[in-house]
Amino acid sequence: MLLRLFLLFTIVPVVELALLIQIGGLLGLGPTLLLVMGTGFAGAWLARREGLRGWLAVRDELQGGQLPGESLVHALLILAAGVVLITPGVLTDIAGILLLVPPVRRRLIARVRDWLGRQVAGGTIRVVRDPGGFSGLHGDFGTRAGARGPNPPSTRSGRGREIVVEESDPDAD
Repeated sequence: MLLRLFLLFTIVPVVELALLIQIGGLLGLGPTLLLVMGTGFAGAWLARREGLRGWLAVRDELQGGQLPGESLVHALLILAAGVVLITPGVLTDIAGILLLVPPVRRRLIARVRDWLGRQVAGGTIRVVRDPGGFSGLHGDFGTRAGARGPNPPSTRSGRGREIVVEESDPDAD
């Protein structure tokens, strides 16, 4: 994971800088700066508009007595798009603007859902029920902070992950 983060934070800026230099060589400094600032401004405007739409969907679900599911994921992706759009660069601007397009977000969510399904089916991620009341992920994380109940489940070593789902008691109400 550390290697991936290192590569992300070193290779992406180098590629972005190389692209900006190439574009600057073709268009000149002024147009290149206008391009970067224009895409950032347009992206910020779109993020605000789509973010408001996402927030209203989350609010409507909460007011309807439902936990927000997919609308919350959309709102988080819009937030990620806004963060990416703040970063100057051509590739990050393209990624940010694409994340603001609802059909692109829906397709990304479907792909992540499929990936998670394959991980669960392959045993990389396990979904378990925990009568102790702890709800969260564990695996390579060492101890599970916040574990509750008289017998919190033990942690598991290895590369796999577990998603612990708190089982609801229908007679508790």
